[in-house]
Amino acid sequence: MLPRERGPLSIIVPVFNEGQNLPSLWNELTASVRSPFLAYVVYDFDEDNTVPVVASMIENGEQRLRLVKNQIKRGVVGAIRTGFQAAPAGPLLVLMADCSDDVAQVDHMLEKYYDGADVVAGSRYMKGGKLIGGPPFKQFLSRMSGLSLHWLRGFPTHDATNAFKIYDSAMVREFTIESTGGFELNLELAVKAFLAGRSITEVPVSWRDRTAGKSNFKLWRWLPKYLRWYFYAFQPRRSRARVQST
Repeated sequence: MLPRERGPLSIIVPVFNEGQNLPSLWNELTASVRSPFLAYVVYDFDEDNTVPVVASMIENGEQRLRLVKNQIKRGVVGAIRTGFQAAPAGPLLVLMADCSDDVAQVDHMLEKYYDGADVVAGSRYMKGGKLIGGPPFKQFLSRMSGLSLHWLRGFPTHDATNAFKIYDSAMVREFTIESTGGFELNLELAVKAFLAGRSITEVPVSWRDRTAGKSNFKLWRWLPKYLRWYFYAFQPRRSRARVQST
């Protein structure tokens, strides 16, 4: 892995009525992340209660916040893709607005990116990681899929399904994103990076279930879409050199 030039981190925050959580998330970010960053809060509709909260924060001088309306397709996938398009070249972090992700590890993850990793996964299931709360069946599926991919396929992270990842923007723009449902987009990107011979590493993180607002995670609707990318991971891998030459 070759070290990268340093630049600001772009944080993509898809939201759906997260006005109650945004100030707490922002307090965590500004207290924990020392690296330069810009946060792109991506919303679907003007009536989303997150919009006036973020607009007020910007008016009050928060220069590292951006409000971006989803211009692709309503829902999580469109919001994340809109954020990817809005962000400049460099590292991209997908972050949930519900304060469930371990933002104290962002600087550590970013160092791994600058050391040359194309994907840096926050891992709840490696040594030092934790998962606190949440529906037991969802926990079970997430843990089993991550650990089985790691041990049976040799996937470089124990937690491939976690949305809390840093990606290299140039790599993301090389891939055609096919996800249409929801957070399976993050598994798709990790799987495609793995099959393309890209460098993937992980950092232990703690995940905690939300304490305010309602989750927009649709387990039964999205499960078949996760399974598609889970089994896709067992295709033959290509070398990085071959990928670059095509």
